[in-house]
This record gives sequence, structure tokens and C-alpha cells, in this order.
Amino acid sequence: MKARNALWALIIVPGLCLAQNAPVAKSALTPSVESHALGAPQAGGAGLLPPTTTGLPATLWQSSDPETVHDLIRAVDMPVPAMRVLMRSLMLAEAAPPLGTTDGIDHLTTRLDWLMSQGAVEEALALLEIAGTDDPRLFSRWADLNLLLGRSEPVCLSAQPGLNRDLALRVFCTARGGDWTQAALILRSADALGELPPRKVDLLARFLDHTLNEDTPSLLPPVRPTPLEFRLFEALGEPLPTAPLPLAFSVLDLSGDNGWRAQIEAAERLARVGSLPANRILGLYSLRKAAASGGVWDRVQALQKFETALQRGAPDQIGRRLMQLWPQMASARLLPQLSELYAKDLADFQLKGRADRVARLMRFLSPSYEELSLTNAGKSADFQFLTAIARGQRPEAVPNTLPHAEAIAQAFDAAPMPDILRAQIDQGRLGEVILRGMSLFASGAEGNGQDLVDALATFRALGLEDTARQAALQLAILDAERARR
Repeated sequence: MKARNALWALIIVPGLCLAQNAPVAKSALTPSVESHALGAPQAGGAGLLPPTTTGLPATLWQSSDPETVHDLIRAVDMPVPAMRVLMRSLMLAEAAPPLGTTDGIDHLTTRLDWLMSQGAVEEALALLEIAGTDDPRLFSRWADLNLLLGRSEPVCLSAQPGLNRDLALRVFCTARGGDWTQAALILRSADALGELPPRKVDLLARFLDHTLNEDTPSLLPPVRPTPLEFRLFEALGEPLPTAPLPLAFSVLDLSGDNGWRAQIEAAERLARVGSLPANRILGLYSLRKAAASGGVWDRVQALQKFETALQRGAPDQIGRRLMQLWPQMASARLLPQLSELYAKDLADFQLKGRADRVARLMRFLSPSYEELSLTNAGKSADFQFLTAIARGQRPEAVPNTLPHAEAIAQAFDAAPMPDILRAQIDQGRLGEVILRGMSLFASGAEGNGQDLVDALATFRALGLEDTARQAALQLAILDAERARR
């Protein structure tokens, strides 16, 4: 190798010395020219939600450091549904990437990875439909998303060498195209060159020759399989359970092919993080009569009985069934979804005792919290406090029975945004400040009162009043209910 380099040096260097000031073409190929329609965002700024929908400007990220934004997105924690809604809006917003990026693709892939981590497969695919898949980084994620949904044909039709850098996918697609001999040749070459890990080579070899799988012990499933590995195990007749896998795999059970229980459990996992509407949960719970008892079946039975009572309109029966359903949904961490479905209906009934208290709490957990707070919210100190927050007012008294009440009250008593975050706003780093506010909120939810004050004050100062109110209500109520269990 040294001799070859020396020979090339003897040939090339003199030529450079003679013409070092002359323009020299590095390639005979026609240079590529990137073009966009005037005013159109580049691929990295693609989004499903325009500024007119989100209220967030197109310059949301532009003045921030790309690595800082990347790290904040990856580290963000969302202890209540309001934070998840806000984060989803940020990730789906149509906004130019940070100015420090060359093409914005890394910023887009960070957003896509977050969506995939939350099981938002359809949203991520829709985002890629807008951005396109002309970059290998985007194509790999597009391929993963389609393989998750069982759509291998469009992936293999589009898996050109210039876009597809995954040799395992190349082997898979070549075999799917009918050329098993060529697929085996690619696999042998990749194995000889060490371009694929031994486990993946073994899995692909079994896919190409099923007799290997029959004559040798089964492979141990990977802890975090890729969508392609998942499909390969499926092709070998050894499908992997989705429950222990990342959330994106939960969408595979929504079809019901793996049974009603798996379908419900997948829906619950996705609903907890806001990736499935609450009415989908209701539809699945109501699909048929529970076949057993315990766990998910107890929730199904409790909800079906509550639905029946609600249709009959008898307050005493509604209250009794509600008190059976509430702890079931609390154990599944689905109280916000339950409240979204039924808070308005329950507001029409005069319930008694603990059922009345639960029904009032549901009003504050529902998206219609402000509207429902205009009704009689109750005379207890807790409900007076929650009513004031729902209306964006300073509470007159702070109850000692609600977690975080003192910090929430301070935030709604004209607390200022932290100076350091205000300075970042002045620099145009809006998206970054929102993410930092979310990090402060997560810290506040862990018991750091000043961080919670700063987070809520920041959201209010930025005009995210609805987010601040909902987040405060959800944190206080859900933490109180957890403490009761």
C-alpha cells in the first residue's frame, strides 16, 4: 500500500506544481443543483402543522445550535399529557431547521426518531411523504416505517444502492424479488468482508434457507430488533411479541391479528403517550364481551358496565359503576383518556359522595376543563384551587392536600419567566426555550418547586396559556390520585 501511494505521489504531485493556480474539475459529472420553489421550506423544515395551526413561527429553530436542539429533544421528559401534546406540536410543526445545519436533514431525522419512539408511525410516514426520501438517512427511516406496517414491496422497489446502505435489506429485497442465488452471494460477500454482524448473517442465512432453521437451535431474539429483523423472525415462523419492544412495534397489534387482548394492550400503550385517540380505546373495549377476568379484562368489564349505566341515566347506578371503573383506569394510567371521553356526559348528572368528587376531577382533566369549570365545581379547598387554575387566575388559598399546589399558585401569581430564558427568546431561540421549559416542568414534577414555577411562568409568558393550565391541573390531580393508591 505504501509503494502504491508513493507511485501515485510521483505521478500526481508534479502536475499539481505546474498548474496549482488553474481551475481543475474534480469530476466529469454534471454538478447537481438543488432547487426549491420560492418560499418553500427545505426538506429539513417539512411539517404537517403549518404556523397558522400551531401558532408557532417558521423561525422556531433557526437561531439555535443544532446539537443543542438535538440533545434537548432526545432528553425531554413528559410527565403529563399536556407536555406530550406540546412536544408533538413541536415535532410536527412546519419550521425551518437551525441555521447551523447544511441541509436540515439531521434536524428532521431527530424529529422523526422522536415520533417513532412514541409510536407515531403514521405521522412520521406522512412527514416523510412531504420531505421526500432522496437522502439515505430519510430512506432508512421510511423503509423501517413501511416494514413495521408490513409494506415490504414499496420498500424493495425503492431500495436503490444510492439510497439503501443496509446490506441486510439488500439481501432481503433481492430474495423477495426472486433472485435467491444473488441474495446468497451478497450475503456471503458481506459476511466475508465483515460488513454485517454474525447474528444478522445467521438470521438472513436462515431466511434464505429454511432448512437451516429446522436443523439448528432457534436464534435468541434481539432485545431491540430492527423492523427488518422483526419481519425476518416472522418469516421463519418465530414471531416476536411486541409488548417488550419499543412503542413503534405496538402498531402491529392494532389490526387484531394477534388477538383481542394484544390489540387492547397495544392500544393502551399508544394511548398513554398520546399516539392513539381516546375513542379508539373505547371502541376496542366495547368490541365484545370479555372472555376472562383479571388485568385488562377487568377494565373491559368495568367500562362496559359503566357505559350501560350511563345509557340508562340512573345517577345512583352511574356513580356505583364509575367508582368501579376509576381505579381500573388509574392502574392503567388512562385517567386523562377516561376524562376526555366522559367528563361532559357526567356533568349532566347529580352524583353523590365519592362519585361526585371523581366526576368533578374528570372535568379538570378533560380538554374542556375551562368550559366545565364554569359549572358548579364544588366548595372544597381543592376544587376552589383547581377552578382558579382552570380559569388562569391566582388561587385565593393553597390547599395542603394537592401535590405541587404551592408552586402552581406562585406561577399563576404573575411569576416572571427566568431571565436566562428571556435572553434566549430575545436571541430568537423560541423552540429551544420551549424545550427548556419542558425540562424544567419535568424537574418540577419530581419535587423541585422553583423549577415548576419557572416552567409554568415560561409557558404563560410565551402565550402557551392552555398548556400551562392543563399541565398544572394534570400534575396536581394525577399525582394526588397516585398518592391515594
